[in-house]
Amino acid sequence: MFQKRLIPHQVVTHLLAIHADIPDTCVHYMGGLLDALIQGLKETSSTGEEALAAAVRCYDDLSRLLWGLEGLPLTVSAVQGAHPVLRYTEVFPPTPVWPAYSFHEQLRERASLLPRPDKPCPAYVEPMTVVCHLEGSGQWPQEAEAIRRVRAAFQLRLAELLTQQHGLQCRATATHTDVLKDGFVFRIRVAYQREPQILKEMRSPEGMISLRDTPASFRLEKDTRHLPLLTSALHGLQQQHPAFSGVARLAKRWVRAQLLGEGFTDESLDLVAAALFLHPEPFTPPSSPQVGFLRFLFLVSTFDWKNNPLIVNLNSELTVEEQVEIRSGFLGTRAQLPVMVIITPQDRKSSIWTQDGPSPQILQQLVLLAAEALPVLEKQLMDPRGPGDIRTVFRPPLDMYDVLIRLSPRHIPRHRQAVDSPAASFCRGLLSEPGSSSLMPVLGYDPPQLYLAQLRKAFGELALFFYDQHGGEVIGVLWNPTSFRPQHFKASNTKGHMVVSQSGESVIVPNIEAILEDFAILGEGLVQTVEARSERWTV
Repeated sequence: MFQKRLIPHQVVTHLLAIHADIPDTCVHYMGGLLDALIQGLKETSSTGEEALAAAVRCYDDLSRLLWGLEGLPLTVSAVQGAHPVLRYTEVFPPTPVWPAYSFHEQLRERASLLPRPDKPCPAYVEPMTVVCHLEGSGQWPQEAEAIRRVRAAFQLRLAELLTQQHGLQCRATATHTDVLKDGFVFRIRVAYQREPQILKEMRSPEGMISLRDTPASFRLEKDTRHLPLLTSALHGLQQQHPAFSGVARLAKRWVRAQLLGEGFTDESLDLVAAALFLHPEPFTPPSSPQVGFLRFLFLVSTFDWKNNPLIVNLNSELTVEEQVEIRSGFLGTRAQLPVMVIITPQDRKSSIWTQDGPSPQILQQLVLLAAEALPVLEKQLMDPRGPGDIRTVFRPPLDMYDVLIRLSPRHIPRHRQAVDSPAASFCRGLLSEPGSSSLMPVLGYDPPQLYLAQLRKAFGELALFFYDQHGGEVIGVLWNPTSFRPQHFKASNTKGHMVVSQSGESVIVPNIEAILEDFAILGEGLVQTVEARSERWTV
């Protein structure tokens, strides 16, 4: 795909050389200037579409194996992908992983590997989620806990059958089964169609049963119904518009490079990118990732998120009348909806992909950054030989943060994915080809993300934490302004605070020095320095 996008460049340089005697060294092609930002380590002549296609082919093979399994008590009724890789929107697509045993400790009884503390952090491996639906049957229990136990038994049975019948390395848990196939890792989740409805059932003291959404039912329905449907629809969109993959990946790369990735789900950003192709008016759909990314910045910075929903009409399932009805009813329910509302044919009221974020402040920051980035990028593309770097708009503004926590590259598994990719980094313990026996690699091990989770759990009420998951070396910290107001002393509210006397009264205020010291202690070995910008705040 990358090579196809270079055909106009090759045609133009050839014609100029023949008819105008202009050598190709005098021609500067702008169409692929942003491609390097979504290229993997070894993809000098590709932007990842081929690697994504290879992962999808492996998923198709696994799907056929699941359909043909013998020995399951119930028949498989559907196998659906539910991961960005399987809709071609993963920023950096996975490659086959063959871990070097010298970088790991082996747990032979579980056929598993553990990172060695004396080695650099191993390569990051994220399993691709696959939802495996089983047929309905009167033998399924009708209680939520019993269903969970039956599903756990099916997860164990799946692992046994895949190992026995196809020789695949599997690891089963109560909620999923990890499968290693051709160097790719898939996470299979068994699903029962009626389970979300059973989780909604509420029994009154009189024995009456009513249905009511619960956090558990909402999460399960989103993961096992809405997400596979969305993945399938966006996979189809990629087949119609080959540029969609590059646009969605550039968009997510930019948002995460601004340290705002935690505020937006993968699905919400994928849908914004999809809107550029399904509703391109007054333009035609983008035919290159670069053009699509410029339109993404324009859409984000100019769309009226407060007074309008972004309708993404996947598969053209919404009629014009239905879209008018959605818009007319939007303002009446605006107070109950999230700050960023994205409507699809399967989700016409609640905007499930933005329920948990972004917050109003994060969305406003994204709008401002997009408005600033668009003219800068346009100017650089119009004058590529001028001063400045095309990566400028991808570098985050660090001067807005109160504290900067700088991390050691040794323990950043995706260090080479950084916007300014280092010329050299640490070996991550991967082999170029499979060995005599393959064990399950370490999955989802990302020390910066684990550290962030600890920071948010311990200090989430005092500060906000921002990070670029693609190789970022800095965590930005913003203090919560309300946490600096003196509060009345309470024994239950002294975490991260110290007692001071004001006007003869004992009050508590944040103990900044101790908190900064805790930042370093929690991240021992990972944190290099904690840089406090004391001129930006006072207690």
